[in-house]
Amino acid sequence: MKTVMIVTGESSGELYGSLLAKALKTRCPDLHIIGIGGERMKEAGVELISGIASSFGISEVISSYRALKETFKKAVSAMVKFSPEVIVLIDYPDFNIRLAKIAKEKGIKIFYYVSPQVWAWRKGRVKTIAEVSDRIAVILPFEEAMYRDTGAQCEFVGHPVMEEIESMGQDKAALKMSLGLTAGRPVLALLPGSRPHELKSLLPIMLDVVKTFASELSGYNCQFIMPVAPNIDMGKYKDYIEQLKNKGVIIKKENAVNVLAASDMAVIASGTAALQAAFLETPMVVIYKVSPLSFFIAKLVVNVRYISLINLITDREVVKELLQSGANAKNIISELKKILLDKDYRDKMTAQFRAVKDIFAGKRPSARVAEIICEMAA
Repeated sequence: MKTVMIVTGESSGELYGSLLAKALKTRCPDLHIIGIGGERMKEAGVELISGIASSFGISEVISSYRALKETFKKAVSAMVKFSPEVIVLIDYPDFNIRLAKIAKEKGIKIFYYVSPQVWAWRKGRVKTIAEVSDRIAVILPFEEAMYRDTGAQCEFVGHPVMEEIESMGQDKAALKMSLGLTAGRPVLALLPGSRPHELKSLLPIMLDVVKTFASELSGYNCQFIMPVAPNIDMGKYKDYIEQLKNKGVIIKKENAVNVLAASDMAVIASGTAALQAAFLETPMVVIYKVSPLSFFIAKLVVNVRYISLINLITDREVVKELLQSGANAKNIISELKKILLDKDYRDKMTAQFRAVKDIFAGKRPSARVAEIICEMAA
């Protein structure tokens, strides 16, 4: 029996890993799939060798170092024990590039799926990833040329979140009711991210937004809902979760896509969820906050104008980005008022969403990547 190993480091990567595992099982039913991930990958038929131990930013990496080191040891041990034909690396560069170098020494084929955001910082990593990878699949259209310039075998396969969105119904009223919401009332979705530092920084802001919205825009009789990633330890954030519930916020484990599809607007931590919202044509404001040290260093090395994928792809401010101290209830409510009250502003935003969505329409990334991996595994 041949073995493939999938390595992910956070919730979005784990979603892609689970979709890929299902596609691999469909194409190659006898394939043994091991990996680092969470419940979604386990449910998709992956034998987990370790759970996710993600980090982001300088101070966050330091606090997560022990868990990352232990996970890395388990990954190397699994390579020795199972001798996989192919290792699939999903994003997570500091961990995965190091793992790829060890795998390459052992003669294991490397497939890099979902490129790290090397175009934002550390562009030298494009060459490094090309050198350690046998094949590369990217999910953003502008990434393909960067890797092909290095001579790497690289293909733009589309974005996995489109698979979820294209397979679901679009009846907003039915979706609202299935989530415990009232069909005839507007809905504001709150998506504070999935990394520990995101939740720590953004949950207090989400709570302030709900309080301010309820007082300043009470006439809209708005409903609030917040999906949380399946790998989150809810106990760590119990105080904020309880306060949000007491303010009428519906908390849903997983279901981010359904929540966004049912919502009329959203406040979203920069990341995959913002692209999901764009594909679903849900108007949004994007927020983000990291430690002061991480932000200071990022300002020195990041060379892009925007942080949200929708703005990066269009190279314009389609959605408002509020960062660090700018990510506060006053600024967020101001933007939500524009979305609510200015139809022209809202329509221009959703028109840009449709234009971006067209770039990804019709592609089947998980099926295409599964096809490549099965070829590599012979």
